[in-house]
Amino acid sequence: MSSAKHFLELIQKSRKGKFKIYIGMSAGVGKTFRMLQEAQSLLRNGIDVKIGYIETHGREETVALTDGIPEIPRRSVFYKGKNLEEMDLQSIINEHPEVVLVDELAHTNVEGSKNKKRWQDVLEILDSGINVISAMNIQHIESLNEEVKNITGIEVAERVPDKILSLADEVVNIDLTADELLTRLKEGKIYKKEKIQTALTNFFQSGHILQLRELALKEVAAHVERKVETEIKTENFKPIKFLACISSNEKIAKNIIRKTARLASYYNSPWTVLYVQKPSENPEKIALDKQRYLINNFNLAQELGAKVVRVKESSVHNGILEYVIAHNITTVCIGKPHAQLWQRLSGYSWIYTLMNRLNERQIDIIILS
Repeated sequence: MSSAKHFLELIQKSRKGKFKIYIGMSAGVGKTFRMLQEAQSLLRNGIDVKIGYIETHGREETVALTDGIPEIPRRSVFYKGKNLEEMDLQSIINEHPEVVLVDELAHTNVEGSKNKKRWQDVLEILDSGINVISAMNIQHIESLNEEVKNITGIEVAERVPDKILSLADEVVNIDLTADELLTRLKEGKIYKKEKIQTALTNFFQSGHILQLRELALKEVAAHVERKVETEIKTENFKPIKFLACISSNEKIAKNIIRKTARLASYYNSPWTVLYVQKPSENPEKIALDKQRYLINNFNLAQELGAKVVRVKESSVHNGILEYVIAHNITTVCIGKPHAQLWQRLSGYSWIYTLMNRLNERQIDIIILS
């Protein structure tokens, strides 16, 4: 349990809440099991550990590991004719254990809760000086949403901003081979018998698992690399500042935002989302659905840690260039050009004008497809 020992050392070094995340390629790899194992180890070392919220899914081995770990009672919420149980954020803060276990980081709280998402609850717990051990699956990382959808054909609704992962002091990947995971599924150790075949047919296909496993391994490796690079940066290091340039096109804008978020997270860099509003896209002229898409994408960008800027300018490339120069942007991210061949040849596409101007100033440009 060297991982538990390391987290214990982190706790002892600081009064500020430390954050550890167990991550896995899917349900059933053993994230909650490992959280509880670590909690038992910390208890034996005299640390005040409590369960804030753990979802055992009725798995016998997991349930057994909760024995002896004090649990802060959940709050009961009556919603749409049902009694639901949610983590009691205020009780956790009031009881103030040294370490609290909070499962299912991507969970959406019931309507009327203080925070919309559980990860927001966790931020409050950390701010109050309580150490948190949590867990999530790789498919819940916001900027990987499109990639996961391409792999599995399923759009994951509950997501966690990349910035939450970057805030973690430790990220531990719980790794299983595809064969090991499928064996656990077939033995009924993940879902009940009646759900096994559906799972095998849909999410738990061998090809899907292999690709998700690779994503999880890469994500944790990148996290470690970022931590190391942050610690060894020198005074001469020139910080990278990303600018994501979006339009009112919903899907393209969303893709640019998510991919720039991943780049900014990887390089631990600040980033901005810029929307240049042309006269033809004034609120009184633009369609209501496009206005709604824009607002949703602005909210997504802010959730992922970006600063959002809207400027009014008849020339898109001038609007971008002025912002780049004024704010010392080092890297501009744009969508793949969709101009017709005749437009490209005659130079009418603003993107090609922008590329030339940025190149003159030695500013990097990344075209995201």
